[in-house]
Amino acid sequence: MAHLQHFGWFFGRGFGPQGWGKPDHGWNYRWQEPALYQQSVRELEQAGLDLLIIEDALSLGSPETLDLRVRAAYGGPKHDPLLLAPYLFGATSQIGVAPTVNAGAYPPYLAARQFATLQHLSGSRFGVNVVTDVKSARHFGLPELSHDAAYDRAEEWLGSLRELWHSWPDGALVNDPATGRFADGTRLEAQHHEGEYFTFDGPLNALPFDAGDPIIVSPGGSGRGLGFAGGNSDVQLALAPLDAASVRAYRAKIHDAARARGRRPGDIKVLFVLTPEIVGSEEEVDRVVAASQHPTDLALRHVLAAQSSDLETDLTVLDLDRPIGPGVFGDHVSQGTINNLVGAGGDLATDTLRQIASRKARKGRLVDRAGYVTTASQLADFIEELGETTDNDGFIFNGDLHPVTVHRMLDQLVPELRARGILRDSFGSSTLRGNLFDF
Repeated sequence: MAHLQHFGWFFGRGFGPQGWGKPDHGWNYRWQEPALYQQSVRELEQAGLDLLIIEDALSLGSPETLDLRVRAAYGGPKHDPLLLAPYLFGATSQIGVAPTVNAGAYPPYLAARQFATLQHLSGSRFGVNVVTDVKSARHFGLPELSHDAAYDRAEEWLGSLRELWHSWPDGALVNDPATGRFADGTRLEAQHHEGEYFTFDGPLNALPFDAGDPIIVSPGGSGRGLGFAGGNSDVQLALAPLDAASVRAYRAKIHDAARARGRRPGDIKVLFVLTPEIVGSEEEVDRVVAASQHPTDLALRHVLAAQSSDLETDLTVLDLDRPIGPGVFGDHVSQGTINNLVGAGGDLATDTLRQIASRKARKGRLVDRAGYVTTASQLADFIEELGETTDNDGFIFNGDLHPVTVHRMLDQLVPELRARGILRDSFGSSTLRGNLFDF
């Protein structure tokens, strides 16, 4: 039987040139200004989506990949998503917004104060997508850490934020005009934190929360990343093959990680990233799939350019007819991102780059479970079936935050999902936490 699921949108390009390289750019929106994003996020809220996650990268990359990132705007430029968030909150009343934040780039006291401010400004609709990118450390005078050490730092950082957020215990905020007493300073918790990575004093110069802490999102797919999610996250941004066995296995890992940290499986919503190509008819599905089956070298280079930014490795300069090999990617590159490149059943050590890129370039029919080219009704069938067989929490759609992209993906899909009882048609709460955990 179909059940309600949660849906969100991953703003995959980040606060950068929306629509670049596509006909969408001809709509003449200025990506540097808020109107483009305000219009799009209103449409997402109207569609019943719970959450918008904004991708970000602080750095334009290493000298070796800098030109690759900017020449097609795959990895830059990017403006600060934290500063975009208030404009999105001002345009909406229900949907949550979670900018990506690098745990090493913001000192805990500053981060706790800024995030508390955004939580209050938004009416408790703020979230943080916590990442552990280490290659941007050089911009802040910080040491570059190993993959696991970066997660250790993120654990300390997030724990520090929570210490500061809760440095105003019950009773500290009096707010009684009759007595003229706003707060009781004797109740505030003086803090001195000296950890492996951070040192700071409290209490925090910001009010406590009425509706819970900001929502924590995490995207890591490695063992350490899944452990971090189990201990800290409210939403896991899941990259995995979307077949029933893989979804069940991924959810089991997250739930086991939560139990290992003394939490309940239900404390984390596992939302799988989905990038469908929705067309108007089955005949159009066949045409799109057939056109992709024999990619040219130029088409393969385009695929590799798009992948190179996330992997922080210029794949376009490698020999198409040799394996990439396991030593090409640094330890800081997430295993989930590498797995997404290689694909299910692929082998980084033996598959040639041509084979890997060709798999990425070729499209398949969703009804055949060979890809994600589909009609809206077929996609709704797929989402319903996966929910029934795996008890899935929901999906995060991936794309530019551009009105054309939003409408192309959701115009026909939203009515199909609502007709099946899968997508909410109203919000039960005005807070992000309330909406995520109301079912």
